[in-house]
Amino acid sequence: MTEQAISSVDDASTVQDNKAVTPPVEVVPKKYLISFILITLCFPLWGFANDITNPLVKAFSKILQMSTAEGTWVQVAFYGGYGAMAIPAALFIKKYTYKAGLLTGLAFYALGALLFLPAAGAQSFTAFLFAFFVMTCGLSFLETSANPYILSMGPASTATQRLNLAQAFNPIGSLLGMFVATQFIIQRLNPASDAERRELAADTSQTAIDQLFAITANDLAVIRDPYIGIAIVVTIMLVVIGFKKLPRTESESKDLDVKGTFKRLLANQNYREGVIAQMFCVGAQIMCWTFIIHYGTEVFMELGMSEQDAEAKSQMFNIYAMVFFCAGRFICTFLLKYVNQGKLLMMLSSGGIFFAAATILLDGVLGVYALVCISACMSLMFPTIYGIALTGSGDDAKLGAAGLIMAIVGGTFLPMAQATIIDLDVVFGSFSATKASFILPLLCFVFIAIYGKRAQKQLASQA
Repeated sequence: MTEQAISSVDDASTVQDNKAVTPPVEVVPKKYLISFILITLCFPLWGFANDITNPLVKAFSKILQMSTAEGTWVQVAFYGGYGAMAIPAALFIKKYTYKAGLLTGLAFYALGALLFLPAAGAQSFTAFLFAFFVMTCGLSFLETSANPYILSMGPASTATQRLNLAQAFNPIGSLLGMFVATQFIIQRLNPASDAERRELAADTSQTAIDQLFAITANDLAVIRDPYIGIAIVVTIMLVVIGFKKLPRTESESKDLDVKGTFKRLLANQNYREGVIAQMFCVGAQIMCWTFIIHYGTEVFMELGMSEQDAEAKSQMFNIYAMVFFCAGRFICTFLLKYVNQGKLLMMLSSGGIFFAAATILLDGVLGVYALVCISACMSLMFPTIYGIALTGSGDDAKLGAAGLIMAIVGGTFLPMAQATIIDLDVVFGSFSATKASFILPLLCFVFIAIYGKRAQKQLASQA
């Protein structure tokens, strides 16, 4: 054998040896593990806030004798905080640190929850809306800090997988929020129906006025108490993170060119469409989880249930939907190892289109089952869109992340539009207004499916 041949064999052997000893890429490097766990514990906190709030549209409408659209101002105030604070939060984080953003977010979250105390005492819907807004200004800081911080805790190649892993714990908070809404709010409200409350409101006698005042005071106190509890939990988390030394990542040490970043992001078609897709994604989630109460109540009352029992049963189906959502997060996070992100997003959106159509077309409990199944399809949409939209954005990811959080404002105007359709209380052909209103989530899924298809092609070309 010649020296050249021997050298070639040695070189090949060395390459094979190097391949053999190359360690697998870690999703979460050991140096970030404790911090990753601590930040991941924040994800259930905003899941809890989101999903204890959704049933309150129906609750406030009933307690204060408002229309569905008027009650939906809860969602406008709640998700409006995200839109108002996302960009300021990103600029704040860049000037200081991810940790400072987390602490600010937790502080506003706790403050907003505590404001439920005076709001309930004043029996003021406006005061409740302000409390929701302050709370979600905090959630905006929290999400704008936590999501990119998780993305930066390790190799870029595993960033989306890492975020999906952290986001998988978000539905645990959502499930707890729904459970608390069902067991400690919905079922503890005064059993007086909408009609009975309206009769008391129309009665000008002092007895009726006093009776309605007592019912309203009791019901608003029922809504208030869980928020005081979460304020205590959030304050404990604030103290723990305050005393924990969190590592700085590379993305925190780089200067931010705000004007240049905005120009590059606006010129990035993948990012622009990702923000729109995220807006529709959040809007679809909030519509399905808010108005399952209205949909289910309508169905179960037609089957002979009382209004209160129908509302309670509908909220239980909302919990089942969140169980599907939670399971879907873990299953789809595993599937991401083998399936292109864009392809998975397109498949989930197609499922959403199918089940939204079934929600409209099927009668009785079958329609409720279809509405529950939509949640499994929505399970991985938010973090997957988030990861795809920021692909290749480099140092622009911090402001880019803020734009994607700001897209949560889809949870304001889209539910309001659906509530307006429901309030029409007319029959569209053979469909009730409530059934027909689910055309809006269906259209949201159509756009997300198109975005997933384009992302699939783009990611495949980069592979």
